[in-house]
Amino acid sequence: MKKTLALLLAAILVISVFGGCSGSGDKAPYDNRQKGKEIAVHVGSEPDTIDPALNSAVDGATLIVHAFEGLMKLNQNGVPVEANAVSYTVSEDRLTYTFTLRDDLKWSDGSPLTAEDYVYAWKRAAATRTAADYGYMFDVIEGYPDDLNVVAKDEKTLEVKLTNPVPYFLELVAFPTYFPVKKDVVEGSVKNGVETWATNPSTYIGNGPYKLVKWTHDSEMIFERNEHYYDAGALGPDRIRFVLMSDDNAIMSAFQNGEIIFADQIPNDEIEALRNKPEFHIQGQIGTYYISFNTQKPPFDDPKVRMALSLAIDRDYIARVIGQAGQEPAGAYVPIGLSDADPDKEFREVGGNYFDPMAAGNEANIAKARQLLAEAGYPDGKGFPTFEYLYNEEGSGHKLIAEALQQMWKDNLGINCTLASQEWNTFLHTRKNGDYEVARNGWLGDYNDPISFLDMWISSSGNNDAQFRNKAYDELIRRIKSTDDRETRYKLMHEAEDILMNEAVVAPIYFYVDTYLKAKELKGFYASPLGFKYFMYSEID
Repeated sequence: MKKTLALLLAAILVISVFGGCSGSGDKAPYDNRQKGKEIAVHVGSEPDTIDPALNSAVDGATLIVHAFEGLMKLNQNGVPVEANAVSYTVSEDRLTYTFTLRDDLKWSDGSPLTAEDYVYAWKRAAATRTAADYGYMFDVIEGYPDDLNVVAKDEKTLEVKLTNPVPYFLELVAFPTYFPVKKDVVEGSVKNGVETWATNPSTYIGNGPYKLVKWTHDSEMIFERNEHYYDAGALGPDRIRFVLMSDDNAIMSAFQNGEIIFADQIPNDEIEALRNKPEFHIQGQIGTYYISFNTQKPPFDDPKVRMALSLAIDRDYIARVIGQAGQEPAGAYVPIGLSDADPDKEFREVGGNYFDPMAAGNEANIAKARQLLAEAGYPDGKGFPTFEYLYNEEGSGHKLIAEALQQMWKDNLGINCTLASQEWNTFLHTRKNGDYEVARNGWLGDYNDPISFLDMWISSSGNNDAQFRNKAYDELIRRIKSTDDRETRYKLMHEAEDILMNEAVVAPIYFYVDTYLKAKELKGFYASPLGFKYFMYSEID
């Protein structure tokens, strides 16, 4: 596993561009804030949820990893290492994992944390009644969903039995959905049938390096060092202030004025000017920006219609002119950066493209798109209903892409769409509930395996925004998860992607890169190719 991850990280482009400085100087308020003080950063707007079991957004996960920790955690190289677990053993058949917890683990309120807390949290996250988007992550454990075979042998020993060997299980254990939560806090917070513990700092009890002490909604969240964390002495700042903002220009201004020392969102029209500044960073990510179609709503219940709309897109233009940060036009769904059965080859290299995503392929793609639309009953777009394309307000790039898509579909297919935007939290629920026709979407890998991009499309998945229902696909994913033969797994995963692309469930646009602004004096910060940002060991130089 470590070898595979090392190959993954070596394959991912990581660039820091150096040059002149813009927007920071002697007047920046952080110049005299050393380790042990406060830093203010931006990683997103008001989060949808910060409940480890219910969150499915990257910005929410960044907040969660500062307040909670699992049995394992990912280090700066993306390798799972011991965290709450001081050690673990794996049975000879690789079906039983036994984790030994550290001595004297405590929650942020000072109460003891035991193996039973993990049993409760995992069963809660997997349970049918919880309806967690990521509930399917536990389907590798015996008894999923409502009777997980995870047992606290004593206060410090947790035993887990898997249905079959899982090569990425330690990475799952390091993922936020597998984090522990405190039973009496969660169940004691229920009001009118709704758990409210994760909405209030006074009940947001975690076990991670920091604790939430103040939350001014749509403004800021303040985290302070958790004195009960087992490694509290190694932490950097005493306080991390997560400034909640959604407007690109306001975020840029806050960074330039020294109000924040890190900005995770940049106006697209500023990228070219920032490209040679030392504060501007581009880092590889394992992810795909794509369009999802609501496959249950006519006319998008017809694969020919979905494929026509997909092929009519000029991906090269979107990546080069709108993205401007080195995004790679996507001719497939599973992104670059993931290994194949042969660890020296990438999944994308073996699978290839399903169509030419570069400018040279546009003419042939558009011709095929027009043919498919005619076969679907809409020659030259005649009779095709005006539909709505939905995107989230955060980030100027989403609006620019939406406008480009609107024009491409009009020019290339003769069909019309209107554009609608929603605030992030509303948008997530609208898309999840299937209350849309066509929508902007994106996915970053949860761990180092292509299945992270494929199992989300099973019929029962809470992340299946396309409302895709395909029994053959569900069976294929089940087979993938029931074998540990590497050659067989990857062969089947390529077959699964074949179904997704041939059915045009999604229209991939480009493979992500991560762009952010980081003040030169911020040291010790690191970002994961999975999208998480880590400030717990940072300091101001």
